[in-house]
Amino acid sequence: MPDIELTILGSGTSTGVPMLACQCPTCLSTDPRDHRMRSSVLLRWNETAVVIDTTPEFRLQLLRAEQRSLDAVLLTHNHADHIHGFDDLRAFTFGRDRGIPVFGHPETLRWMREHFRYIWEAKQIGGGLPKVELRPVEAPFSLGGVHVVPILVKHGILDIYGYRIGDIAYISDVSHIPESSFALLKGVRTLILDAVRRRPHATHFHLDAAVAAARRVQADQTYLTHLNHDFLHGDLAAELPPGIAPAYDGLVLHGTSD
Repeated sequence: MPDIELTILGSGTSTGVPMLACQCPTCLSTDPRDHRMRSSVLLRWNETAVVIDTTPEFRLQLLRAEQRSLDAVLLTHNHADHIHGFDDLRAFTFGRDRGIPVFGHPETLRWMREHFRYIWEAKQIGGGLPKVELRPVEAPFSLGGVHVVPILVKHGILDIYGYRIGDIAYISDVSHIPESSFALLKGVRTLILDAVRRRPHATHFHLDAAVAAARRVQADQTYLTHLNHDFLHGDLAAELPPGIAPAYDGLVLHGTSD
């Protein structure tokens, strides 16, 4: 039963924090925990390294984490803040005979093949292309000897995935968790969960909704991610109930596989 290390690569919403052109207290904060890249995580166990999502800061995130190899990618969905670093996977595929497997919802991967079609339909000689293998999943699967469970959730009208890896679950974008997915979260000890802002939102949990969902899951510890500039880290940490805390870029968590 290998230990799992999870690093929060980014804990911010689609604009990132600080947000361009904003002069609010959070965007002007000197607390490094208020500097949030777009939401993503890195998981490591034994000799396996996996990222969930390839954000626009993917290159910077992996440099900061000093990660020099990558074995797989899990995609939550196809929105820009989660996939626009996809081309930077090529740095991890130079010299590889086989591509990096990329797992995701079938519709997400259909969209990726269409909108990044230059990867598979390249005509020009020269230049670098990422070697990737798209692998649609609709059921649990094994990755590096660890059980991975896709958790179907609603992101507005979209069906997208969170993921459970061992006793850790990551749900970065969600407005509704179906009953069948709550069942898959039973026994999770560490939950990373979307809480985009204070006011209700059409496609994300706002703060109160995230706290309610966290209480239902009853993980030992929940960390809130995909945070916008409504939240100063220190203030949010002080107001949250026991067992719930704001995530921040660079936070390292630990869990175990099933």
